[in-house]
Amino acid sequence: MSDTPIPAAPATSSDAAEASQEQITTEIGALAARYAAADGEELHTRLDYAPYRSSVLRHPTKDLHHADPEDLELCAPVFGEQDVAAVEADLTIQHRGEPIGERIVVAGRVRDGEGRPVRRQLVEIWQANAAGRYLHQRDQHPAPIDPHFTGVGRTLTDDEGNYRFLTIRPGPYPWKNHQNAWRPAHIHFSVFGTEFTQRLVTQMYFPGDPLFPLDPIFQSAIDPRARELMVAEYDHSLTQPEFATGYRWDIVLTGGLRTPFEETD
Repeated sequence: MSDTPIPAAPATSSDAAEASQEQITTEIGALAARYAAADGEELHTRLDYAPYRSSVLRHPTKDLHHADPEDLELCAPVFGEQDVAAVEADLTIQHRGEPIGERIVVAGRVRDGEGRPVRRQLVEIWQANAAGRYLHQRDQHPAPIDPHFTGVGRTLTDDEGNYRFLTIRPGPYPWKNHQNAWRPAHIHFSVFGTEFTQRLVTQMYFPGDPLFPLDPIFQSAIDPRARELMVAEYDHSLTQPEFATGYRWDIVLTGGLRTPFEETD
């Protein structure tokens, strides 16, 4: 193998955004310092966060309008316990072969701000594979697709609010927010409430990721306490001998320890 380094893509290429990682990190630091000086509490993600360049295109910019919830529910998904099979929580058996990567158990409890379990709650996840690639037509970065891993699963919480998934630890992946931008490894979570209009979406991260301070999406939860709520804990009691490591991540829907969700209003 040659020791000659492969040259980086020029900043003017169509795949490179204008800002450098240094510029983005400086912006993140300035916003964090301003927030710390204000001595407030902001346990949610910011809708308009300048280092996350496309956030200006993603958050609402016009006044909200009232909608009839009954009209919305006519075209919303309908599900019950008979519609969600137990095997859908195992993302490693959805194809004929075994997926590549580190098997992990991700488990936790969905509860309200008073600590009460949220029973029979539909929890869905989706994620990249071990190489950091989604099985999605728009994901075209040069990492291998795993033919035995779709990256989508769902389950219902039990009477104590518990959920459990068996999956593959996702890899980090590049995105085009700025030059050499990489997302920390994460799993997307969706919690549906009792109807489609109550759906909440968030991301779960893994402890100790070196990409945390560089990622404007993670940093858009500008309060350090809010960011901590999005990071799972390694749990050896969930780890299965010679098979899978375990991570615990609880979801809190209300109250001061509420899990940060991707706000829509």
